[in-house]
Amino acid sequence: MKKIAVYGKGGIGKSTTVSNISAAMGERGLKVMQIGCDPKADSTRNLTGGRSIGTVLDVLRSNSEPALDELVVRGSFGVCCVEAGGPQPGVGCAGRGIITAFEKLEELSAYEEFKPDIVLYDVLGDVVCGGFAMPIRGGYADSVYIVTSGEMMSLYAASNIAGAVKSFGRNGYAGLAGFILNRKNIEGERELTEKAAAEAGTEIIFDLPRSPYVQKAEAEGRTVVEAFPDSDMADFYRKLAEKIYG
Repeated sequence: MKKIAVYGKGGIGKSTTVSNISAAMGERGLKVMQIGCDPKADSTRNLTGGRSIGTVLDVLRSNSEPALDELVVRGSFGVCCVEAGGPQPGVGCAGRGIITAFEKLEELSAYEEFKPDIVLYDVLGDVVCGGFAMPIRGGYADSVYIVTSGEMMSLYAASNIAGAVKSFGRNGYAGLAGFILNRKNIEGERELTEKAAAEAGTEIIFDLPRSPYVQKAEAEGRTVVEAFPDSDMADFYRKLAEKIYG
């Protein structure tokens, strides 16, 4: 079982990228589990027809002993979808929700039950501490990918995330596998991102172009791979999935 954590600044298109990777892997017959680690709980929406699924924390609030099928929902291409969730706005620590979700999934033997070939953790990367660092320092992930554009704030966040991964890596935790460039079509974007990646001691492992198919698919609550399977953009996601899974 491969375990991959994908980080990136909020709004960079990380969840869209991860969902399309999941769809591409599921399409080729792999058993995939995607775990959303963002209190907004919107990581898996494009795999469930635009429908928000119940989060682990929401379920636990109403039932302290839930069944596994209350926490894991089957999405497109058979992807097992999980949303960690978070506390009510202004109350409690969002990172704690991730820790609670991970502990409950382990307690219920989710990985043994579903036997995924790959687990994808979709993690908010604006803050890399507490629960948000769990996929790295908790031994859950084997490798970390960072989604970024060439915009300054996105690259700044990517640099911070890379620093955190390196710090944890010295203790034998997950290593940094590279940057995924999700283009915003700004001037000199490739060069800016290559420079930032080099400074972080890594490289761009894939370059995703900007495409209208992404917005069109999201308007339907679907991934590009599902909504426009014959498009060039769907093929880009398939190639990225192949790169990650090997």
